[in-house]
Amino acid sequence: MRSIGLLGAISIGIGGMVGGGIFAVLGEAVSLAHGATAVAFAIAGIVAILTAYSYAKLSVAYQSEGGTVTFIDKAFGDNILSGSVNLMLWLSYLVTISLYATAFASYGETFFTYKSEWLHHGLIVVSIIIPAVINLVSASFVGKSETVIVVIKVSLLVLVIVAGASYVDPQRMSPVHWGSPLSIVTAGMIIFVAYEGFELIANSAEDIKEPNKNLPRAFYASVVTVIALYVLIAVITVGNVPEDVLMQAKDYALAEAAKPSLGQMGFTLVAFAALLSTFSAINATIYGNARLGYIIAKDGKLPRSLMDEGKKSGVPFKGVLYTTLFSLILANSIDLTEIAIIGSAGFLLIFLLVNISAYKLYKEIGANRFVLITSSILSFLALCTLLFHTYTSNPRAVVIFMSFIIISGLFELIYGRYVRGQFFNRNYKTNS
Repeated sequence: MRSIGLLGAISIGIGGMVGGGIFAVLGEAVSLAHGATAVAFAIAGIVAILTAYSYAKLSVAYQSEGGTVTFIDKAFGDNILSGSVNLMLWLSYLVTISLYATAFASYGETFFTYKSEWLHHGLIVVSIIIPAVINLVSASFVGKSETVIVVIKVSLLVLVIVAGASYVDPQRMSPVHWGSPLSIVTAGMIIFVAYEGFELIANSAEDIKEPNKNLPRAFYASVVTVIALYVLIAVITVGNVPEDVLMQAKDYALAEAAKPSLGQMGFTLVAFAALLSTFSAINATIYGNARLGYIIAKDGKLPRSLMDEGKKSGVPFKGVLYTTLFSLILANSIDLTEIAIIGSAGFLLIFLLVNISAYKLYKEIGANRFVLITSSILSFLALCTLLFHTYTSNPRAVVIFMSFIIISGLFELIYGRYVRGQFFNRNYKTNS
């Protein structure tokens, strides 16, 4: 029975996007775009809204909890590409959890007078382990708490915007203070991970009332709302705080942005909101990634050991453990900048493939080819821009990202050949 109305569907999209991303990547955007940070968020938003068009059309036509996985399978068939993308999506969510955990640690450290590497890594471990335990004990807590947390964090962001509006210095956003065009676009792509989350609406398509009408509305309304929210936050941040101060507080820039209008209380309030948001985002993403692993394993694309349904917890027990273990390794071995780059690159690649999938299926889903071509080209250019700029400034991040792609491809090739035997089975079906 369909139980989610339009507002519920919109809240899923907003909640998915306004998680830990904005708290984690705001400082990264300022370091590259400078006075044009709001422009960078708007550019990333354009890619997001065009991709949301593809998701809206595909979600109406193929309503499934598989979401992204289902769309790519429909377009490319059951082959090495779709199998690799399935694993890449699972890995990308691990990176997202790592990003949220690192942001949790950065904001958590502001409550301590003494800071150390041990404290930072300790907070990362706590921010992942506790949500994992919650998932294993009571999956229902994840869903019940999310709506309340979405309202709290969005309300606090709106408070920062309203309170800080009169303190904005327009000169700080003058074109003379902008970064180069390439750095502005790159900033937008690095922070693209902050828009990741609207695709979760697709996973709930089977539960949404009047899907033909409400699914597109939910996608567009949630993305447009978040674009406006992010752009305004960027204006308040850059307009209220000198850039050198923001760079000193790069990992918790949003809390620093609340100081001019709300004082130390505002800083503490936003830091608390960041802890709450990143914690809830980790909680929800562990739940979602465990379910994703279960769905992919059920289709034979991952080992069947991920298919234990976890009747007591409501989520696959081993899926939660694997997600937790790999997230802990990533979060404690890669710095915030690299995590943001890898996360954004991963989702840009996946969204590029979703846009291409929509184009391949445009007749079946009743979509406009021009819009789909535009979204595919823009997401491709966005990914190339991010990787090109990153290679010149942080080649290690590009190497890690390419390693993820290679691992995904090799795993699918080896597992598919020697375990499933699909690629060399005469009954193996593809669309080629």
